[in-house]
Amino acid sequence: MKPIRVLIVDDSASMRALIRVTLTADRAITVVGEAGDPLEAREAIKALNPDVMTLDVEMPRMNGIEFLEKVMRLRPLPVIMVSSLTERGAMITIQAMEFGAVDCVAKPSPQLPNAFASLAEKVKAAAGARLDARLSTPARPEVRAAAAAPPPNGRSAAAPLAGKLVAIGASTGGVEALVTILSQFPRECSPTMVTIHLPSPFTRSFAQRLDRICAPRVHEATNGAPILPGNIYLAPGTHAHLEVSRAEQLRCVLREGEPVSGHRPSVDALFHSVARNLGAKAVGVILTGMGADGAQGLLAMRKAGARTLGQNEASCVVYGMPKVAHQIGAVEKQAPLNAIAAEVAALTTRNRD
Repeated sequence: MKPIRVLIVDDSASMRALIRVTLTADRAITVVGEAGDPLEAREAIKALNPDVMTLDVEMPRMNGIEFLEKVMRLRPLPVIMVSSLTERGAMITIQAMEFGAVDCVAKPSPQLPNAFASLAEKVKAAAGARLDARLSTPARPEVRAAAAAPPPNGRSAAAPLAGKLVAIGASTGGVEALVTILSQFPRECSPTMVTIHLPSPFTRSFAQRLDRICAPRVHEATNGAPILPGNIYLAPGTHAHLEVSRAEQLRCVLREGEPVSGHRPSVDALFHSVARNLGAKAVGVILTGMGADGAQGLLAMRKAGARTLGQNEASCVVYGMPKVAHQIGAVEKQAPLNAIAAEVAALTTRNRD
């Protein structure tokens, strides 16, 4: 099998060297070239025809977003964004993933010394990404109608869950998929829990981005927050799993612990907690992503009586997680990305009690 050919684009020579050393330690990957800015990268793409490109978010002469837009329009190829741990860097990275970047990693720092530990696996997943599966995100207002925001850790009483809770899991390609789905949710949607494999600086910016374009409120979940209709809770990319508790009322739980299915936060951890606490009063959705995280948890949800959906192969950037879930019988129905929001709406409003 031919090695995956990677082009590294970063204005820092030391960062390029660190990425090169990290990637070439994996025999399945070869670095075919490096570029210090987008103009050099443009010529390198023409000359080297790489399979995957790593792209710095902020560079001289042309920033990473501008360059990414040109690449995706003129010569699409899988791109992994490499971002600093700044608020601006995280916001630009989320924008880049909406524009078509397959995945992202944070640059190593004192807070994240092992940030590149997953880089080789992300490159290998990106090499198999289906760029033709990408869908244009529907135009949405930048500012949604104002809605009352419940205090994130408020202890006010909430009515028992009258409808169903929605639990969604995603990984590679999941930013664009979630924007497509959640931007179609109505303002008073069923309470929705989301786990996506993103580091914490990016999940915070992603929640803020979704809150601007979605009708429901979108929060980065906090421990103990009440789970209420009209709200979407995104797992923070910390060293904790997002789960559901139903002691007195539905609440978010951030549980520290070992990785589950290789991830923390884990989609499996979320889905298993929903299966235990809600049974048939839930809908599970598994979206594009590499690996198998979420498959066993979705199966547990289905066995507990929940309705389950999987993104179909044709619309997945990486048909990994939904494929495994489908193969083991966890998925009741497969649907294309642009139909999932309507499927969720039908399942959460239909009276099955």
